[in-house]
Amino acid sequence: SVNIVAFGNERDGFSEDNQQSSLIWSYLGRSALISETESGLLLNSANHIRNPVFTEYQACVFGNVRLVVHDCPLWDIFDSDWYTSRSLIGGADIIVIKYSVNDKTSFQELKDSYVPMIKKALNHCSVPVIISAIGARKNVPCTCPLCTSDRRSCVTSSEGVQLAKELGATYLELHTLNDFYIQKYFGGVLEYFMIQSLNRKSSEKMKKRRKTQKYHRVKPPQLEQPEKMPILRGEASHYDSDLHKLLSCCQCVDVIFYSEDLKKVVEAHKIILCSVSHVFMLLFKVKSPADIHDSAIIRTAQSLFAVNSEAVFPFPSSGSSCDPPVRVIVKDSIFCSCLSDILHFIYSGAFQWERLEEDIKKKLKDPEKIEHVLEKVKCILKTPGKLNNLKDCRSHQIKRMCNTSLRLFFNTSVLADVIFKIQGTTVPAHRAVLVARCEVMAAMFNGNYLEANNILVPVYGVSKDTFLSFLEYLYTDSCCPASILQAMSLLICAEMYQVTRLQHICELYIITQLQSMPSRELASTRLSIVSLLRKAKFHNSDCLSTWLLHFIATNYLIFSQKPEFQDLSADERNFVEMHRWPSDMYLKQLADYRNYIHSQKCYCTVM
Repeated sequence: SVNIVAFGNERDGFSEDNQQSSLIWSYLGRSALISETESGLLLNSANHIRNPVFTEYQACVFGNVRLVVHDCPLWDIFDSDWYTSRSLIGGADIIVIKYSVNDKTSFQELKDSYVPMIKKALNHCSVPVIISAIGARKNVPCTCPLCTSDRRSCVTSSEGVQLAKELGATYLELHTLNDFYIQKYFGGVLEYFMIQSLNRKSSEKMKKRRKTQKYHRVKPPQLEQPEKMPILRGEASHYDSDLHKLLSCCQCVDVIFYSEDLKKVVEAHKIILCSVSHVFMLLFKVKSPADIHDSAIIRTAQSLFAVNSEAVFPFPSSGSSCDPPVRVIVKDSIFCSCLSDILHFIYSGAFQWERLEEDIKKKLKDPEKIEHVLEKVKCILKTPGKLNNLKDCRSHQIKRMCNTSLRLFFNTSVLADVIFKIQGTTVPAHRAVLVARCEVMAAMFNGNYLEANNILVPVYGVSKDTFLSFLEYLYTDSCCPASILQAMSLLICAEMYQVTRLQHICELYIITQLQSMPSRELASTRLSIVSLLRKAKFHNSDCLSTWLLHFIATNYLIFSQKPEFQDLSADERNFVEMHRWPSDMYLKQLADYRNYIHSQKCYCTVM
């Protein structure tokens, strides 16, 4: 239905023709919406219910749409019954305000008194408003736009337009109530708003129906989030501290520094010194002067150190195959007095320059001697072919200039003092690095074991590639497994030699690779997760084994279809069933929902 409320009187206040037809009645009698065969039916069905305040018309338009019109010719309804007038406006789909252009007094009263009331009522709803100025202006002495002599008794077009702007309404001027003005002019605008009102109501009805259907429809089951996977925490690197402890423990010493009066100063290790400085490489014949191509380094080595090969130092004679330590004489007495601090600096990574300065200043009070020693250290750390012009050296500069690195000596026979025999091949290594980085090897090379006195050491239970990756970690503090299986083999090797940080690195690599694997690849891979779980448990990798169980439970639909799923123990299967995702309850609810959807012959909103 469409509800129209009309306010105002279109008749002149002083008109003698009281039988003049009203605008609404004329429209209902002549409307083109009603066919000729239904015209009489409309007039017969239109009811005139006379009321002191308003007249109600009822008719059928657009074939089956009920039209209800309340025509209120008197504005007194706003004064006498504000509730009724507000109810009429609130229930209206279209509001029509009409006045006579020859009744200036009524128009002024409408503008001053009743328009504010209508605006107040319209604040709570959005209703289209039509303002109809009806009649031809009388007693107009002049048609000039500048002439205002008729404005005393007639309502001008500009006043009507201004009123329409205040209400946000559509303004119409109907000079007479004939067929043209009623049907095509006023009727065309009114019918447009009627169609808009019907479309809006139809849209609201559809939304309400959909909302009701959605409310009563069986909702799909809610899939809960999977349980959070266990967090695997890494272990901080202790690479520098391992090498620094090697200086104080005096194990695997192969070089001893002496002062010029042949007093023992400090013990050290060739491999550590050569990894830092080309001066020591030249001193211990790792490189020849022809390889250095830097006269400054050669002069530094010749002026500071001298290797004494004549004196033989006491060493264990119980069949030891190790060579005796090399005796090095420090020619510079000032430098020799600070050598212990300098070696601590080198073994700590050769970048704590400020601390080295403080230690030397505590021993040497003379600024010239302090500067002399520091310059010698810079010469030792000098890179061949580059100028050594670091006058104000700082830790970050030293770290860039000389970062301790044993990578150059990994898997090389240079300075090697132990050879591992594995799978028919040999792998050279350095005892000092192995003892510093691995407690198991420290006990093996310094205890009552055959390996302590033999150069050739056999290795069993590990492949050559895995053992090389293990040694690479000991030398460089980093590893890059090529696959999950290699990472697991390296984890087993790390557990064998009790290197916990390497174990954690391998665990983290395996977890990262499995997490990044798409579901389709996980379903088609030949990698056995249950086999990884077995190895992780056997080699005491509790964090990885717990994570793998959660991983199987989280991907339950994939792993439950694999034959390896049957290899899980009873306890493991109970754990997986308890933490499985999606849960068994959800799958049952989903099956019931699918059956309901198929029974209703509608489309599933989830699937």
